Amino acid sequence: MAQSATDVADGTGKTTSKKDLLPSLPTSTIFLINFGFLGVQMAFQLQSTNMGRIFQTLGADPNNLGFFFILPPLAGMVVQPLVGYFSDRTWMPKLGRRIPYLLIGAVVAMIVMFLLPNAGSFGFGYGSLAALWFGAITLLFMDLSSNVAMQPFKMMVGDMVNEKQKGFAYSIQSFASNAGALLASIFPFALTALGIANVAKKGTVPNSVIWSFYAGAIILLLCCLLTVFRVKEYDPDTYAKYHGIADNSNHKGIFEALKTAPKIFWTVSVVQFFCWMGFQYLWTYATGAIASNVWHTANAASAGYQAAGNWYGVMSAVQSIAAVIWALVLSRVGNSHHKIFYALSLVMGGIGFGSIFFIHDKYTLFISFILIGCAWAAMNAFPFTFLTNAIEDSENMGTYLGLFNSSICLPQIVASIASFAIFPLLGSHMPTMLLLSGIFLIIGAFSVGIVKEVWARKSDAEEEPADTEN
Repeated sequence: MAQSATDVADGTGKTTSKKDLLPSLPTSTIFLINFGFLGVQMAFQLQSTNMGRIFQTLGADPNNLGFFFILPPLAGMVVQPLVGYFSDRTWMPKLGRRIPYLLIGAVVAMIVMFLLPNAGSFGFGYGSLAALWFGAITLLFMDLSSNVAMQPFKMMVGDMVNEKQKGFAYSIQSFASNAGALLASIFPFALTALGIANVAKKGTVPNSVIWSFYAGAIILLLCCLLTVFRVKEYDPDTYAKYHGIADNSNHKGIFEALKTAPKIFWTVSVVQFFCWMGFQYLWTYATGAIASNVWHTANAASAGYQAAGNWYGVMSAVQSIAAVIWALVLSRVGNSHHKIFYALSLVMGGIGFGSIFFIHDKYTLFISFILIGCAWAAMNAFPFTFLTNAIEDSENMGTYLGLFNSSICLPQIVASIASFAIFPLLGSHMPTMLLLSGIFLIIGAFSVGIVKEVWARKSDAEEEPADTEN
C-alpha cells in the first residue's frame, strides 16, 4: 500500500508533507514548464472573444447564441478528467507522463484553428444550417483539443514543483496565460490598423479575424513544442521517490476520486459556479453589448458592429494587463489573507461587469475591464492553489485536477442553457446580461466565506503540522 496521504518520514525522525520531498527547480525550468500555456491561452482567448462575433456574422439568432457556447465547456467537462485519469497511468520514455497529451492536443488545435474562422467562406450562405453546423463542430473540436493541450501544464506544476515554489510557478503560469490572452485580444484590432479588412460580405468572417486565428494557431504549436522538447518529466521511480509513494498501486477511478476529494474541492466549486457563469455571459454577449451601447447597432454585418468586436478585443487586452498586475499583488498576499483578497477581487469584478450596462463611451470601458481583470487574476490564482495544497494523494493528482475543472465547465453549461430563458426575459438586451454577470460575481464573493483553506506552516527552527485550517 502507498504511504500516508498526509506525511512521510524524512530520515531524521520528523515527518514532512509529501510536497516537501520535491527538489527546488531552476527558474528556467519552471518557465519552460509553463511557457506553452501562452499558446494554449491564445486559442481560448481567440475563441472566447470572437465566438459571439463569428456566429452572429454567420447569421445565428442572438436568442440562440447560448447553444454554441454550450459546446466548449461540455467538451472540457468530458475531456479534462479523462486526460487527468489516463495521464496518471501513462509513461512514454521519450516523452513523459503529461507531455504526450500536450503534443496531440496542440497539433489538433492548430489544424482546427485554421478551419473555424472559415465557416462562412465555403459558400454555404448567410444563416444557413451548413455554415452554423460547420462552425459548431469545428468549435467543439477546437475546445476538445485545446483542453487536451492545456491540462498537462497544470498537472506538471503539481507533479514537479514543491510547495515553496508553487506560488511562483502559478504566477508564471498566470503571466504566460495573460500574455497569450493579451496577444490574442489585440490581433484583430492590430491587423485592422495594418490594413487587413475588418468587414466582409454578409455571412463571411472578416480577414482580420481569420488571420488572427492563423497567427494564434502557429504560435500555439511553437510555444507547446518548446515545452515538449525542453522539459523532462520525472520517470516513475523518481516521481514515486519525490512524492513519497511506496508503490504505484493506489490509483483511483474517477468516481472513487470524487468520493474521496477533500472538502475544499467542493466549497471552492461553489464559488467557481457563480464566477464562471458571469464570465460565460461576458464571452457570449460582450461584443453585442458594446455594439449596442457605444456604436448603437445590432447589425452584425455593419462596420459599427465589427468595430465593436475589435474594441472588445482591446478591452480583453486591458483585462489581461490588469490581471497580470493584480496577479503580482496577489502573489505577495500571505496565506492568512487569501480569502479576503479572493472575495475583494470578485467584488471588483462584479462592479466592473455591472458598470458596462451603464457605459456608452468606449474609453470609460477601460475602468470596467480593469476591474474585471482583477477578478480574473484571482479566479486563476486562488482555486488551484487552495486545491493543490490540500491534495496529498499525489498518485491521483491529474485525476483530481481534471475533475476540478468541471467546476469551471459546469457553470458555463448551466449559464448557456439558462440563457434561452433569461435572455428573452431580460428583453433580449445584451448589456443587461452583463449586469446579471456582475450580480453573479458578487454572490461568488460572499460564497468565499464557506471555504476553509489548508496550507503548510513551517518555521526555520521547527516543522509544524502540515495541514492547518484557517
